[in-house]
Amino acid sequence: MTDQPEPGVRDAPRLTTREAAELLGVKPETVYAYVSRGQLSSVRAAGGRGSTFDAEEVRTLARRSGRREPSPAGGDLVFRTGITLIEEDRFFFRGVDATELARSHGYEEVAEWLWTGELRPGARFQAPPETLAAARRTMGALPAHSGSADRLRAAVTAAAATDPLRFDLSPEAVLSSARSLIPTLVGALPLVGDAVAEEAAVDSAAAKEDSDPGSLARQLWPRLTTRPVDAPALAVLDAALVLLIDHDLAASTLAARVAASAHAHPYAVVSAGLGVLEGPLHGAASGLAHRMLQEAVDRGSAVPVVADHLRTGRRVPGLGHRLYRGEDPRARALFALLEDVPQAAGALAAAREVVSTTARHAPLHANIDLALAVLSVACGMAAEAGETVFAVSRTAGWIAHALEEYGERPLRIRPSGQYVGPRPPQPVP
Repeated sequence: MTDQPEPGVRDAPRLTTREAAELLGVKPETVYAYVSRGQLSSVRAAGGRGSTFDAEEVRTLARRSGRREPSPAGGDLVFRTGITLIEEDRFFFRGVDATELARSHGYEEVAEWLWTGELRPGARFQAPPETLAAARRTMGALPAHSGSADRLRAAVTAAAATDPLRFDLSPEAVLSSARSLIPTLVGALPLVGDAVAEEAAVDSAAAKEDSDPGSLARQLWPRLTTRPVDAPALAVLDAALVLLIDHDLAASTLAARVAASAHAHPYAVVSAGLGVLEGPLHGAASGLAHRMLQEAVDRGSAVPVVADHLRTGRRVPGLGHRLYRGEDPRARALFALLEDVPQAAGALAAAREVVSTTARHAPLHANIDLALAVLSVACGMAAEAGETVFAVSRTAGWIAHALEEYGERPLRIRPSGQYVGPRPPQPVP
């Protein structure tokens, strides 16, 4: 959901009875009870129709009484956030078009922008050696069939155990943890096949020159594919990392904010996000799109593949998004960059055929999962590569939301359950 102002707070200095009730989470009758008890003051509205209330006085009472945050008619909690705005088929990071940021800045720079509102040109994240070693040992102890989501969750746990200051929730401490955690997640992932030799050569050269290990995208590449890295493909990967950093209150981000609301440390916040991200309708959705697109490339046409999905009642992956009427702007940005990657031509054509074929029956447009699938299929990556990119990238967004939530009233995210079971008293079973 997008950022919404508190009812009436921005539009007028005073609140109506209904707006005060929403802010307090009570019925309008209760608002007048507060007035009669002297807990609120009221002023007769112009024309004598109802009363008005001072917004700050109402907010103070809400905080003091422990009432929940204002809720719209649908009953959903509204979060004030200055991170991401989605409107009119575009999305913005702190007011700046996210697709423009992806074209002009790397992942680390945009992460800093999301966290602090400042750009740090040339920003690089580096993992502390002891943290990276612990994460690699922990990953190494997992079964061979473990997926990247399993490995990343294990790495977060290991990194937390090596950080005795993880309970310091000051912005400076949280950001320090984030700047070391993200490269730890990447550096602990196993190298893919022949990439081991390539990585060893890069590490050796870096050691001799005492230089940084390169961008996070450069560090991640050999953990996704054995293909040699080239500038156009690396630009797509870096842009994908930028575009996936945050997308307002997606399911995993809400989980992260719930954890932060309980003042869980940043590693626990990331663990909460990773747990939700693994769902097939969220971070793992790109794997479904990868398999479909790979089949379309192998068969030389997307038409029979789409037909098979429809015949068996399966949704065609990589299409449609509830927040966009047209094409997902993230997909549009990646498709434009993929035009410059020669080896992506076949997968890109197949993706467009998927869209055009499905459009005969439903007006669905490409989303970010289909664009990630083009990258992973074209560059010889595994089906779960998109999920890995998604998880690594979104870690920065979860941290940004945690920083906001740490500044809110603790434990404010507390929905009420509607009991539908048998009424008591019931006999003891």
